[in-house]
Amino acid sequence: MRFGERRKIEEQAVRGIEEQYRLKDAEKDKKLQDALAVNEELRRKLQQGSQQTQGEVLELELEGLLHATFPFDHIEPVPKGMNGADLVHRVHNNKGHCCGTIVWESKRTKAWSDGWIQKLKDDLRLVKGDIAVIVSEALPKDINNFGHMKGVWITSRDCSLSLAAALRFLLIEVSTLKSAAVGKNERLEILYNYLSGSEFKQRVEAIVEAFIEMQGDLQEERRVAERRWSKREKQIQRVISNTSGMYGDLQGLIGSSLSSIPALASANGKLEHHPAEPD
Repeated sequence: MRFGERRKIEEQAVRGIEEQYRLKDAEKDKKLQDALAVNEELRRKLQQGSQQTQGEVLELELEGLLHATFPFDHIEPVPKGMNGADLVHRVHNNKGHCCGTIVWESKRTKAWSDGWIQKLKDDLRLVKGDIAVIVSEALPKDINNFGHMKGVWITSRDCSLSLAAALRFLLIEVSTLKSAAVGKNERLEILYNYLSGSEFKQRVEAIVEAFIEMQGDLQEERRVAERRWSKREKQIQRVISNTSGMYGDLQGLIGSSLSSIPALASANGKLEHHPAEPD
């Protein structure tokens, strides 16, 4: 075999081996890309599921709080898979009459979306409700704690119960006015102007702010009382400890002729189980 022919055969063999390795590398790259795509899709689905679960937890928490706070109202969740808000809250007065409906939507996301407002207003019309409320961890930039925006109330989770109490109170008051104004167009017009005016909004804000202030005062009173109790407990413990020590010194000096005091021994035993903290 000539040298040129042998060289040609060797080059063909090398090219064949290189082509085999290239195809194997391409196959490995394809498998890797497919695996990365599957992993990304799985991560996205898990993240969506986690967000959905967090939203459901917030919805259940809100439903439980409303049930506990207003046990005579009718509160029901919208079934999964159906269009509508999260909760439909029908307000009842002390006579059991339905005075109005509040629809609640809970959001647990990091960013606010203005699109939620129009959707909830559409949901409000579906159930023929009176007031729409969004409870969200993320609030619009112009709202702190709670506020009214484009016909929908928006509140943080911390202020949701206070806002619910205020709106519920006003629905009952308005229902009473409506009952008294049956057949009287002039009073109905006055009522409409009141509901659509700024005074109604200001009254709601004033009631909610009063609730928040009362909650803060109650928490502060509790903290002051706990500090006072802790201080008195330490003082009593010091008195018992010093009295017990003094009596022990006397027993050491006088001996067994000094009779023991059962109450002091009992108090000292309790002190050993609950030693006083240093000031």
